[in-house]
Amino acid sequence: MGSIEKRAWLPTTAKEVRERGWDSIDVILFSGDAYIDHPSFGAAVIGRVIESLGLKVAIVPQPNWQDDLRDFKKLGAPNLFFAIAPGSMDSMVNHYTAARRKRNNDAYTPDGRAGARPDMPTIVYTQILKRLYPDTPVVIGGIEASLRRVTHYDYWKESLRPSILKESGADLLIYGMGEKPITELCNMVRRGIPFASLTNIPQTAVIRPADEPYATNKKWKTIELASHEECLKNPKSHAANFRIVEEESNSIEAAKLTQHIGNELLIINPQYAPLTTKELDAIYELPFTRMPHPRYKGKEIPAYNMIRHSVTMHRGCFGGCAFCTISAHQGKFIASRSQESILSELERITEMPDFHGTISDLGGPSANMYRMEGKNKELCKQCKRASCAFPDICKNMDTNHAPLLELYKKATKIEGINHCFIGSGIRYDLVMHNTGNPEINNINRQYLEQVIRHHVSGRFKVAPEHVSDRVLGIMRKPSFKLFKKLTEEFNRINKKYNLREQIIPYFISSHPGCEAQDMAELAIETKSLDFKLEQVQDFTATPMTVATTIYATGYHPYSLKKIKVARSEEEKKNQNIFFFWYKQEYRDRIIKVLTKMGRKDLIKKLYNR
Repeated sequence: MGSIEKRAWLPTTAKEVRERGWDSIDVILFSGDAYIDHPSFGAAVIGRVIESLGLKVAIVPQPNWQDDLRDFKKLGAPNLFFAIAPGSMDSMVNHYTAARRKRNNDAYTPDGRAGARPDMPTIVYTQILKRLYPDTPVVIGGIEASLRRVTHYDYWKESLRPSILKESGADLLIYGMGEKPITELCNMVRRGIPFASLTNIPQTAVIRPADEPYATNKKWKTIELASHEECLKNPKSHAANFRIVEEESNSIEAAKLTQHIGNELLIINPQYAPLTTKELDAIYELPFTRMPHPRYKGKEIPAYNMIRHSVTMHRGCFGGCAFCTISAHQGKFIASRSQESILSELERITEMPDFHGTISDLGGPSANMYRMEGKNKELCKQCKRASCAFPDICKNMDTNHAPLLELYKKATKIEGINHCFIGSGIRYDLVMHNTGNPEINNINRQYLEQVIRHHVSGRFKVAPEHVSDRVLGIMRKPSFKLFKKLTEEFNRINKKYNLREQIIPYFISSHPGCEAQDMAELAIETKSLDFKLEQVQDFTATPMTVATTIYATGYHPYSLKKIKVARSEEEKKNQNIFFFWYKQEYRDRIIKVLTKMGRKDLIKKLYNR
């Protein structure tokens, strides 16, 4: 790529704005991340989309909210609106561990420095802008807004909170992947339509007085959720709300949702259809430099280092895991780029001066969902299932891995690429699924062999998450028996080609429904497979998931039946230690926990006593 002029990036300072000859700015975007002009970072994507509309856009990355607020004042007020992109990672997960302890680093900040953004930047930034520029609209979006668009549980405050629209005071919320709604919003505001009347843009949410009429699409079906106040009084109401929100989020023809908050009405309009291949290709063809802004010269940004030589092939995930927020933000329907667009991006990466032949990831939310969709689209229109993979792979789902196989083979033939790794998680249930078609079954096994032989950097990472079928059922994950079959297949391929690859499983402790006994069984099962676990985590209750709803209310949102939840630090620790049964420092405590449970039989299995 050679040297790049500073003007190739969107402006971030008043000086850079003047250098472009601008006397005003149409949209000013405040970001909780460092400004990295790469399609893996939401602020850069939204900035480039707005720019492509012929508008003048500037980005203020990681403004200081603790001084005299000069970062919020330096560019003045925009012609159209302010926009808030709080970060590619939820700020609270970014800042705190599952035990609510403060982290000492931030991968999205130069040199990994902590403290460059506040907790909940959406709220903090919006409230500052509203104080400084009360007459200028503020639009919020990103994962922080998506997951908090309705009454939600805050794990860190241990309380139910209303829509982030209410708490922030913003004028409009965009949820999900925001290219279509931000485009429509810009076009309408530019035409002079008053901001206060913008209540009918798909994939947006607004708050209005409950007794005030508002413009809407009369074709949209409307579902009224239990009010915020009712959710505060009755946990079952909050649980029932979640089911409606999730089902509508996973519908092609979704309903508009409304919820009363005091004497106001939250209006959540249904989402746009997933982007077409042509629309998604167009986004990746925008003039990204793929590099951090020159203001960070000499500094390392850990998150950028991880993805600088990676390519995203598709969006969305139909796995529907109970603890995952991907479908709540990206949707369950897969939007895939064309093969030509992906290969073109790979060729551009080979021209980067710091590229030395290794693509770190050719993937997506789940690496092997590329080009997967329903065979009969009409059936998909009627479906509200949260997962196309649980309890079984949907019979209407085309799980043919042939397009991926073809793409991998073409990618590795590009001059300059020596290794093309798959760093994203692979859904082995899709690979191992018996489709009923011997030809496709064979292709899918070829895919697994291709990945293990050529696209794994020594460690094949997959996520069984647990061994208990009861817990896995709550998680919406396949039986552990399938992981055992995968392990057998992995070992066969390793032996066949004389490889030394390792299979690295991910597991979660303290997930709703999981008890210490389940973790003891996990330890015994993984011991029998000769695993000493390292890729493990304690459940963190992030907003807008089935698991968090169970954690918050004690009820499963679909059955409204009671589910046991580990809440105290001691309960969680008593589960987590079973991951490390092989470490001497945990042995006595594990024996004590099992003895208290009256399960000396498990002690014998674990320690051969």
